[in-house]
Amino acid sequence: MQAYSLFEGSFSVDASKKFIPFDANKDSKKDRPGSLFIHVHPFLIESANGLLLLDTGIGHTNAAGGLQLHDNIRKAGFDPADVRYVLLSHLHKDHASGMVMEKDGNFRLAFPDAEYVIQRGEWEDAYSGKSDSYKTEIFDVLQRSGNLVLVERNGMLNNEISYEVSGGHTPYHQVFHIRVGGEHYFFGGDEAPEPEQFFRQFAAKYDYDGRRSMALRQQYWEQGSAEGWIFLMYHSTNIAIGRPEPKENGGYRLVDAKLSNKK
Repeated sequence: MQAYSLFEGSFSVDASKKFIPFDANKDSKKDRPGSLFIHVHPFLIESANGLLLLDTGIGHTNAAGGLQLHDNIRKAGFDPADVRYVLLSHLHKDHASGMVMEKDGNFRLAFPDAEYVIQRGEWEDAYSGKSDSYKTEIFDVLQRSGNLVLVERNGMLNNEISYEVSGGHTPYHQVFHIRVGGEHYFFGGDEAPEPEQFFRQFAAKYDYDGRRSMALRQQYWEQGSAEGWIFLMYHSTNIAIGRPEPKENGGYRLVDAKLSNKK
């Protein structure tokens, strides 16, 4: 398999939009009423055009001040310096804070040799400072870097990577289709963040357009099941990288891609 979860931790999130670390071995959900309980999984994919990073996580650091995301990439067997594309579904803090790092009081790009691919509308909305869901102080670093690639609507970066404006979670949220090694990987960001959301109909209040996100999830599942996509699910608390498999009584179920029957 050419896709890797760069698991950054388990968190609870309430109306304050703060991500509070949650350890199921010592913390109780009852003590955090009104909270969502999620994991955070940036993803790394090997491709012929270099390493691809899909969203960049919370931006946590280790005891030495290094970026946890870098540590996780090394644990997967790769060098962070080899990341060539940072593909961002949107720029909310829990998806974009790891795109820069702080050293000696200064911010710098976490992946200085990579192109950061963002929808123009998402970039403009995030930079406006109208929402506290964005960490605007880090955007100046990317703006000055020359590494920012603003795309519009739907298109292809190369023969492996395509992007689509989906517009459910934020007005210019985008999803990615990545075709490498004979596989079709799909990254739905916050419009397909957990397996459970494929199997129950609901419009989430945290989405810009909850009904659109709900419809998109059904579309992604139906098409992806028929075509054998591998789903990358950013906030999953169980299967982060999943493949649909036919059920004996019809329909499909999602299984861990590493344990699926496909060789």
